[in-house]
Amino acid sequence: MADSGTTGAERQRLAEADASRAPWRRWGPYLSERQWGTVREDYSPGGDAWSYFTHEQARSRAYRWGEDGIAGVSDDKQRLCFALALWNGRDPILKERLFGLTNTEGNHGEDVKECYFYLDSTPTHSYMKYLYKYPQAAFPYGDLVDTNRSRGRRDYEYELLDTGVFDEDRYFDVFVEYAKAGPEDLLIEITAHNRGPDDAPLHLLPTLWFRHTWSWAGGTAVPSLGLDGSAIRAEHAELGTRRLYFSGETDTLFTENDTNNERVFGSPNTTPYVKDGIDRRVVHGETDAVNPARTGTKAAVHHVLTVPAGGSATVRLRLTDAQPADPWGEFDAIMDARRTEADEFYEDVLPDGPSEDERRVVRQALAGMLWSKQYYYLDVERWLAEHGVDPLGADPRVRNSAWYHMVNDEVMSMPDAWEYPWFAAWDLAFHTIALSMVDIGFAKSQLDLLLRRLYLHPNGQIPAYEWNFGDVNPPVHAWAVLFVYELEKHRTGKADRAFLENAFHKLMKNFSWWLNRKDVDGNNVFQGGFLGLDNIGVFDRSAPLPTGGHLDQADGTAWMALYCQNLLEIAIELADENPVYIEQAQTLFEHFAWIAVATNRMGKDNESLWDEEDGFFYDVLRLPDGTATRLKVRSLVGLIPLAATSVVGAWAGRRFPELAAGAQEFIERHPAVAAIVSAQKSIGPGEGGRVLFALFGEDRLRRVLARMLDEDEFLGPHGIRSLSKHHAEHPFTFEVHGETYGVGYLPAESDSGMFGGNSNWRGPVWFPVNMLLIRALLNLYAYHGDGFTVECPTGSGKHLTLYEVAREISDRLTSTFLQGPDGHRPVHGAQAKYAKDPHWKNLILFYEYFHGDNGAGLGASHQTGWTGLAAVTATLFHVVGVGDWGTLREEPLS
Repeated sequence: MADSGTTGAERQRLAEADASRAPWRRWGPYLSERQWGTVREDYSPGGDAWSYFTHEQARSRAYRWGEDGIAGVSDDKQRLCFALALWNGRDPILKERLFGLTNTEGNHGEDVKECYFYLDSTPTHSYMKYLYKYPQAAFPYGDLVDTNRSRGRRDYEYELLDTGVFDEDRYFDVFVEYAKAGPEDLLIEITAHNRGPDDAPLHLLPTLWFRHTWSWAGGTAVPSLGLDGSAIRAEHAELGTRRLYFSGETDTLFTENDTNNERVFGSPNTTPYVKDGIDRRVVHGETDAVNPARTGTKAAVHHVLTVPAGGSATVRLRLTDAQPADPWGEFDAIMDARRTEADEFYEDVLPDGPSEDERRVVRQALAGMLWSKQYYYLDVERWLAEHGVDPLGADPRVRNSAWYHMVNDEVMSMPDAWEYPWFAAWDLAFHTIALSMVDIGFAKSQLDLLLRRLYLHPNGQIPAYEWNFGDVNPPVHAWAVLFVYELEKHRTGKADRAFLENAFHKLMKNFSWWLNRKDVDGNNVFQGGFLGLDNIGVFDRSAPLPTGGHLDQADGTAWMALYCQNLLEIAIELADENPVYIEQAQTLFEHFAWIAVATNRMGKDNESLWDEEDGFFYDVLRLPDGTATRLKVRSLVGLIPLAATSVVGAWAGRRFPELAAGAQEFIERHPAVAAIVSAQKSIGPGEGGRVLFALFGEDRLRRVLARMLDEDEFLGPHGIRSLSKHHAEHPFTFEVHGETYGVGYLPAESDSGMFGGNSNWRGPVWFPVNMLLIRALLNLYAYHGDGFTVECPTGSGKHLTLYEVAREISDRLTSTFLQGPDGHRPVHGAQAKYAKDPHWKNLILFYEYFHGDNGAGLGASHQTGWTGLAAVTATLFHVVGVGDWGTLREEPLS
């Protein structure tokens, strides 16, 4: 990847934004794709967010905390919003927002049922491109709900392509492009292509509106929109004056962004012009539904088009704080320049080596990452007060009542702007790895955000996600902080120690929370419950166990070992300039050592997480009577201990001999630690004098890798599976009080409803954990060198170094998105249109997870959040050569 110091128009904009010289990031795709059905908008007594605020209500009911739209943008506080609405003359409603199923309607939980694609974006959003495929037939809302609702968990989902609405190519490809002439000056070009055989009508309604902020307690002054010649003028107390210029013979429609109480609640309206006024005017012909005075807080420019068969129509607009004499004079030149600059930027970002198709994958993956930035607003204390709850009296019956200190008021990276339009802590850490390829400043700001006092709980817990801020996510934040810090230093030669030091102190607070809250017996074996992997367990690990007692979790313990390693690396890095951190490094080393001891031997019967017979790690069920048993499910739970592998260069021992001496003295003083070190050889000089921190040594490493690299177990054609394929023929069962609990291999969605909604899966491939395993293999290679090889795949007779194994896994992951000789991309499953149709074949979706046997996309279809890591896998080994990974650890980064 290119040095971020490279000149170029987009690099200059990033530099100006980072230095606060120009607000190039102020306007962006910060509008959610779904605000309805979210926890923020839920004021129901039972917390049923999906039913309290529905898609059916959304066109008529004002939101409390945010806004949504199609291909939309807003300022970074979402005061003024712009998005596209459409009508094909047949739909029962104006298409103002993407449609999807609720958690109970889908046979695999909530699921967007639209065809749309993020095609391009620069990090400052100086150029963006989005594609929406709009059927010319009536949108099959009822068919999608009824058919999916009738299907079972073992059935495939019923998608929009399955309904037949795209037959004979009777649809529009609607491209939306944005180009910035300046930080506050957005050029907008909307081009609709008729892919069908006949001329077809299309109503395009570019819409401008204010987020509703005025009618709530403590609300703001009411802003205003009004017609101003060939522009809609927007007046806002904080934003000042903006104008949306439009061209051509067209009508403008004005209403208020206020609830239609009559329709939603059966009570009188406070204004004759309400949120659904434009829908009622265009679709239902109600001329009195819009304001004839052409004023309001919501307005649309109504273009009525007939698009010829095989032809196109284009609409242009300009949203600006200026008053250009000719808004269109330089429009084409600016739009073309931004397209060119976007190409140049990505040419600079991408290394030499990737194929044209790999480059396409990277660019669309990063476009999805950047389009998934969203303004997220929630003042929890105010939200609780509006629920009639005393914010200072935590009520477990009310969601998030213990988080009254939280105020979220930022642009954040979302896992999926429709399915998961809220931040998730461990997702966000992985997002920053991909985002750092193009915008390290934004990546660092995201990592800093969750550690700020308005997010981090006073007790040190990092908020998980809005459905339950108090849930427990794997502690990967320190790893992401260290990665982004190292990457910036490697690219620019400058280390942002202030960022690293600030994060370290707050992470240590979170680390203490883990030590105090998630080690039930105080024996350095950790629980944690959910941890993102509950779906492959025998029981719901976030719920009370049917057996009583508790689980000692192999993954929870390994996550804490990785946390120790990452914090230890940060402390050593900071100690290079401030020796006060040596003591903390020593403490973290000792924490890690005790976790390593506990992982390998613990309890009165020396009941270990490690199973010597199977050569694998398992959760241990500890019963109330003091007995214990391993739950012998071969899953990612048992591979996470491998991920807890880090390497420190020999420089650390030379620079801090007291740290090395203290570690040696600690080992010698504690026989249990000495026994583990001696038996496993986890710690000691390796290639280049490097020191390895791992939970087990070479013997166990080989046994774990033999299972992980076995194609009949974990190694799938498109990455490491979540669950061993061994369980297809050998399901694990466990009886409790006459009831049988079991886990069998399923490569995709689970047939169990234990975990609810879309949290049901068993054996698919997940990019984030695969990425951590690749990191571990590279660290192990840096330590062991070329002399350590393993059979890959197991039983193939082919021996690879650990670097080569890491690359093999990375290549398998990337192949999920690449075209085969027949044009088919595995990610698209059985959908032939993506392979054969020229208007579909280069469009790529980045799903939440992937079928363990064929790579088909599953879960959220636009989760370029952590699956944006595809941009990393497609480029990593074109950047990191055989000797590079270890070399990065030869000397301190500062």
